[in-house]
Amino acid sequence: MASEFDSALPQLSAKYDGAPRLAGLRPGIVHLGLGNFHRAHQAVYTRAALDSTGASDWGIIGVGSRSASVPDAMKAQDLLYTVVEISPEGESFSIPGVHTDAFTAAAEPERVVASIADATTRIVSLTVTENGYYYSPSTGHLAVDDPAIQRDLADAARPATPIGQIVRGLQSRARSHGEPITVLSCDNLADNGHHTERLVKEFAGLLPEAEATETLAFLERHVTFPSTMVDRIVPATTDHYRRLVAEGRGYRDEVPVPAEPFTMWVLEDRFAAGRPAWEAGGAIFSDEVARYEELKVRLLNGTHSLIAYLGALTGAATIPEAVSKPEIEAAARAVLRNEYRPSVTAPSGIDLDEYEEQLFTRWRNTALGHRTSQVGSDGSVKLRQRVPAPALALLDAGRTPHFLALTVAGYLACLAPLPGFDPGQHAAAMVDPARGALAQAAEQSSSSIELARRVLGEQHLLGEELAAREEFIERTGELLDTIRRHGALAAAAEAGAASANH
Repeated sequence: MASEFDSALPQLSAKYDGAPRLAGLRPGIVHLGLGNFHRAHQAVYTRAALDSTGASDWGIIGVGSRSASVPDAMKAQDLLYTVVEISPEGESFSIPGVHTDAFTAAAEPERVVASIADATTRIVSLTVTENGYYYSPSTGHLAVDDPAIQRDLADAARPATPIGQIVRGLQSRARSHGEPITVLSCDNLADNGHHTERLVKEFAGLLPEAEATETLAFLERHVTFPSTMVDRIVPATTDHYRRLVAEGRGYRDEVPVPAEPFTMWVLEDRFAAGRPAWEAGGAIFSDEVARYEELKVRLLNGTHSLIAYLGALTGAATIPEAVSKPEIEAAARAVLRNEYRPSVTAPSGIDLDEYEEQLFTRWRNTALGHRTSQVGSDGSVKLRQRVPAPALALLDAGRTPHFLALTVAGYLACLAPLPGFDPGQHAAAMVDPARGALAQAAEQSSSSIELARRVLGEQHLLGEELAAREEFIERTGELLDTIRRHGALAAAAEAGAASANH
């Protein structure tokens, strides 16, 4: 992972010149998913909380899923790394320094269970992406037939899925001391607290009867699952950001985290065993989490997806490059204002016009350069969270959601190109668990309409309700055909004209 340009510089841990190292920091949180988002979001809020209160018992044990690259690099750097805030005005650097350990679940599954079960652990949090919850998108329930879930049900000592790890850890906790704990999802899932609670309880209910009874009783009495909304654009780490740290700080950091200046965290204040004072870092504790969540998942994430797919199809490597194209900005504003916005209720104190302008300012952050391929990945899971509810509401009102259909058409053009159509290198770089099934559907389809019917109607990509709405499927197929024949910008113009004539 080391880069040649900074090999002569001292390592971060040898030249630590941030705030004084927190003395006697002890773990209180086990976090599953040691990716960039956690390290630039929850870890930063936790440092602010500890600085504000002087508490020393909320250190974080970071657990990577499969790759050991980040845990190993952090351990080599005394568990330190740099957050690089990127804006057109320049960079700023900070070192959270709140992790007390880091390891990989795939290499040490027993240790995950033991860490969750430890009496000092009072929160187990997650940023494992939507895919990490092992649920069926069509039902919202645990994917019981998934081989990984089956293995976790059979092997109590070595669970591999986050849901299995949590349940096995809570089982051990119930048997050893029974101390309360909070399970805190920080992923972009609708009603993520209750969603996680449902999956955990479904897994526990599949255990042998005595174990299931014991575990479910513990969950009811001693475990809470607050819902949250998280928001910060955090691109992947590259040598560019390692170079920024080397030049700006004079030390070598193998795993710096780039992030935009904007950050938001909204949480329900339901913690069974206490929590850090995250409000010191600007976290909002609110009973309107669902409204904040809809605002983010639809206006931000949904519009972001459209920008990513149209951008990738026009050769744009980054979101700022994509949104700089007038046709893409116009499509993004149209889907946000006319198709997503009617489906949300603003939380108290939020001005939706100001929120929209803030989003476009963030998306234009050319210094950050969030890649279209990263934003467009995992669309088979993400779009199900974003598109169906607003699309169905418009359809029920007698309106065709042209730009929501364009979003889905853009996704299919990127991930399921019909023979003879090349969506480009940025679309090819998108990762999606459904890519294999989508490729098969494309091979079996002779037209764009047929492909849309196979994916939306037969495979239920966006759920059963939209699968039954032929007008949406047909519109998606029509716009996909325009993308294939005339390009993504022509399809955006077509959607705009149709919307204006409604």
